[in-house]
Amino acid sequence: MGESITGLKRSHMCCHVNETMIGQEVTVMGWVQRRRDLGQLIFIALRDRTGLVQIAIDGNTAPKEIFEKAETVRSEYTLAVRGIVTARTEGNINPNMKTGKIEIIASELRILSESETTPFQIEDNITVKDDLRLKYRYLDLRRPCQLKNIVLRHQVVQALRSFLNNEGFLEIETPILGKSTPEGARDYLVPSRVHPGNFYGLPQSPQLYKQLLMVSGMDRYYQIAKCFRDEDLRADRQPEFTQVDMELSFIDVDDIMDINERLMQKVFKDIMNVDVQLPLQRMTYKEAMERFGSDKPDVRFGMELVNISDVVADTDFVVFKSALEAGGSVRAINAKGCGSFPRKKIDSLVEFVKTYRAKGLAWIVVNEDGSLKSQIAKFFTPEKLQEIVDKMEGKPGDLILICADKDKVVFDSLGALRLELSKMLELTRSDDFRFLWITEFPMLEWDEEENRYVAVHHPFTAPMDEDLELLDTDPGAVRAKAYDIVLNGYELGGGSIRIHRRDIQQKMFELLGFTQEDAQERFGFLLDAFKYGVPPHGGLAFGLDRIIMLMSNAPSIRDVIAFPKVKDASCPMTDAPNVVDQKQLDELAICFNEEILKAAAAETEEA
Repeated sequence: MGESITGLKRSHMCCHVNETMIGQEVTVMGWVQRRRDLGQLIFIALRDRTGLVQIAIDGNTAPKEIFEKAETVRSEYTLAVRGIVTARTEGNINPNMKTGKIEIIASELRILSESETTPFQIEDNITVKDDLRLKYRYLDLRRPCQLKNIVLRHQVVQALRSFLNNEGFLEIETPILGKSTPEGARDYLVPSRVHPGNFYGLPQSPQLYKQLLMVSGMDRYYQIAKCFRDEDLRADRQPEFTQVDMELSFIDVDDIMDINERLMQKVFKDIMNVDVQLPLQRMTYKEAMERFGSDKPDVRFGMELVNISDVVADTDFVVFKSALEAGGSVRAINAKGCGSFPRKKIDSLVEFVKTYRAKGLAWIVVNEDGSLKSQIAKFFTPEKLQEIVDKMEGKPGDLILICADKDKVVFDSLGALRLELSKMLELTRSDDFRFLWITEFPMLEWDEEENRYVAVHHPFTAPMDEDLELLDTDPGAVRAKAYDIVLNGYELGGGSIRIHRRDIQQKMFELLGFTQEDAQERFGFLLDAFKYGVPPHGGLAFGLDRIIMLMSNAPSIRDVIAFPKVKDASCPMTDAPNVVDQKQLDELAICFNEEILKAAAAETEEA
């Protein structure tokens, strides 16, 4: 049975007790990290969110009832302790504890609640499956590394708010229950009891609402916004996530970049004491793809892609020849110093790129004596092989890796391969933060399945002024006033200048295959608002979870969200999503087709 807290008031957090308070009486409360019983002397490491402090109970001087109570204490019991702060003797100082120079000699000890044996140790560096940690997430969050992530998240949000408030932004909430609109992923739907058969869509982002706020004259808006997307999960993706969302009026691309560069500079300086040098590097989408095979390149290391199509254009090697004849390319990366890789390791790299739809990977090893070794050597003259190596600036000990296919396959394969090699070779440091902007994204891309253009960002992204004429003649070549801010190979945020001219917006809908009726049905409330004077406007949204993941060097955004979901979008702790009772379904006018449910379940299990 737990004891009452009545009559005791916590005077200090555990790690706020220090050597300047020696001789003072304090009251601390928290959980037992560990207990050491030395016979007539018991030490308890008490933990709260600030850290640990040592409690000492001496059987020779402490009241008998306190000592006997201390003997029953176990890990994760919740205690309240009153006592005198005392300096530790020289030999007992613990340099690994923030409070390692002092201890509290207990004069009163209350067991507020007991604890069963926890399913895993409440400490860092434990080896336990993620599903078990998330099932007992409230215990997992007691661990210092997890607690540190949550505190960091709080600090970052406060720094963001402080900066944006000082820049003249208004924090405005937008609805969670809204209209289902196509924004690139499936919506989560909420049935309406009052309107049977109708559904609200949970927002994938506040995109349309924030544009309406610009029409409303709010001028500068921001929101720490909850967003929902029903899509396949991965390490840096969750079905519900948090955006730092903003929109501004009467601005251009440079204005938005300037504000957000300074925002990142402030956050990283205030929270991590990292100096972010401005202005940030800028790189066009085209350059990023050609050099790094990715629109979110990690520029902390080299190993850049090189187009060797011109060198091999006259070859009879069927793999290269067919790729070039199909309009693709032949590109390569130079893995410096990797020529000593055993054949088995090189073969594993070949298998790796096949997961990105590459048919294979050609390779050339530059031996230490300068001679060349390659599995494609029989298809080339020694001079041609050397020409390839020279184009790649190959030196003794290097490994040249070559991919030939459609550009998208080549970019995806070599872009992923250079990242894989950087991990294998430990080429990067987690405390090296390299920001850059990616600009001039394609406006549209052709969808082979639907046989039409689709928007790379969303239908309200403005085209580059100099590309307006191409909307009629070559839509696929139109560049967008869109921009992403990238950090260490991750997209931190993205945005665009929006279309505010009705004629251009109508042209965009036509290119996307929307009739006027379709556009009105899907986006009518926004289009109606655009009849009444629209300011030029644009915005950006950061992924807050991803920012915290990178700042904390966490392996997944799950580690920086208090109560995340697992890969199938379920919650091991609460067993959500769950079956609801039939009465509630009847009120919502929902009935299920058993055959459809079985087919969906089978499809999910197979996936």
